[in-house]
Amino acid sequence: MTDASTGFRRTGEREIHQGYIVRFVEAEFEAEDGTTFTRDVVRTPMAVAIVPVDRGPDGDWEVVLVRQFRAPIDALLWEIPAGMCDVVGEASSETAQRELAEEAGYRAQHLEVLTPFHPAAGFTDHRTTIFLGVGLDEVGRSADGIEEQHMEIRRLPLATALDWVTAGEITDAKTIIGLLLAERRLDR
Repeated sequence: MTDASTGFRRTGEREIHQGYIVRFVEAEFEAEDGTTFTRDVVRTPMAVAIVPVDRGPDGDWEVVLVRQFRAPIDALLWEIPAGMCDVVGEASSETAQRELAEEAGYRAQHLEVLTPFHPAAGFTDHRTTIFLGVGLDEVGRSADGIEEQHMEIRRLPLATALDWVTAGEITDAKTIIGLLLAERRLDR
């Protein structure tokens, strides 16, 4: 849907490729002055991510991170649990809880939205909503997919995870955003 207040109007799009998860289109637009142009756009389902935190034995905040293989960059990354909104009719909060259980084996006692964000608005309509999950109950893992089956799970001090962000050891955007916003929210 085009927002008329921008002065730009999408006039159409042509599908180039339909993949397993993503769809590539050539989208046509018209500017307020009548100029027309096309852009390649990647269309994807929306996603959720969750920053799962709980108090450690010393009373400080701990976070659960997962380390998984990411094929597009051929690397293992430390991340917060996340996944696609791919179950019809499932609320995004339940998707976050499902992904937390599948990937890390926990369920959060309390959920709240930290923020939605667009990771690469220059070429994709993808949006991820990041939740804060406070208070963790172990529920057992139900890994889905080869990457999740080989995932490493680590519970560590939130301060350590933030140090990893500063040191460049965590490079995943949703994880950086989620950890920084969680620290702000938890300090209130």
